[in-house]
Amino acid sequence: MAEDVYRVELTASFLERLDAVESFLTEADAAFAFDDLLADLRATVIPNLARFPRIGRRYLDNPPQSAEALAQLAALPAGASGALREYLHSDYLILYAAMEAEAAVYLLSIRHHRQLSFDFARLWPAPKQ
Repeated sequence: MAEDVYRVELTASFLERLDAVESFLTEADAAFAFDDLLADLRATVIPNLARFPRIGRRYLDNPPQSAEALAQLAALPAGASGALREYLHSDYLILYAAMEAEAAVYLLSIRHHRQLSFDFARLWPAPKQ
């Protein structure tokens, strides 16, 4: 029995986040790690998702609590939020959508685990002296 292989596509948002990861690693004097990430994406992550599109944890198993995230989820097409999954690979969290009807996986976002989700310096500026 031949196994189904899904098509894996990188979205514009994933590529933007990949650029942000590269900047983050460069600023941390770990630019070499970006080359390792690209090699891992090609050799491990993409082949794994092509063969096992449901390998990641369902994103909505721990639904977001922020108003912004909830609004973004509500704006998705009907049924799309159920396709969202998280895949943890090494130091990176990858958000993707596994679309069974299309036999496709769409890589949506990637983040290094040390990248902050919030800009704390902007949210809480230092008090004026």
